[in-house]
Amino acid sequence: MRTEPLRRLIREIADLAFASVCAGCGATGAALCPDCERGLVPRVLRPHPQPTAEILPVRAGLAFEGVAAAVLRAVKEDGQTALIRALRPAFAAAVADLCASGPLPGRAAALRRIDVVVPVPTSRSAFRRRGFRVPDLLARGTGIPVAPVLTYARRVQDQRGLSVDQRRRNVSGGLIATRRGEGRVALIVDDVVTTGATCEEAARALRAAGFEVVGAVAVAMTRRHHAPRRSGALRRLRANAHDTQMNC
Repeated sequence: MRTEPLRRLIREIADLAFASVCAGCGATGAALCPDCERGLVPRVLRPHPQPTAEILPVRAGLAFEGVAAAVLRAVKEDGQTALIRALRPAFAAAVADLCASGPLPGRAAALRRIDVVVPVPTSRSAFRRRGFRVPDLLARGTGIPVAPVLTYARRVQDQRGLSVDQRRRNVSGGLIATRRGEGRVALIVDDVVTTGATCEEAARALRAAGFEVVGAVAVAMTRRHHAPRRSGALRRLRANAHDTQMNC
């Protein structure tokens, strides 16, 4: 008998029954207070509003800050998986916005049909620490068949604390698809887009296996990917533009 689903169910029931501190603001009385619930109203973010055939469309339902960041940390670091329910509307809004945006230039309209959602795999160390995978939990809530076909082909570091370049080097060539895509249209699912390195590698691995990748969605995105740029140096502007036009 598999015990992990049972442990997760018990943990969620305990969260709902005994939670006395709001994950968003720390106020006593509920796992998420009404004010913080309102802070999770979807605000879809598009780091590159006019993608091309080379630039993967990316959507997130919230900015990774304030209440959204606090709730995601409570899920990932404190195991409060019941809070996933409060994040689902933002995630669903990101999926809906991506699907409504029309076909990519040079691609068939059919690519907005999604055959499978593919969660970004969690590193082995993170899974050992948490006991669950947040992208998997999000993917199962889409109503689209979930295909957990990505796995690590080699050991990678935890991405926390790494710079943009370090993250890309860390995961470059690190993922492989365990099944052939045979032309199926895949949507990549992650919890947070930070630098985009992991989703970029996920798209590469899926395409190499014969999947058509329609885009990537996440609950939240860090501000660096959607805030206006203020840099004055041309070199920095070009670097920032490259970072923004990333493959999730």
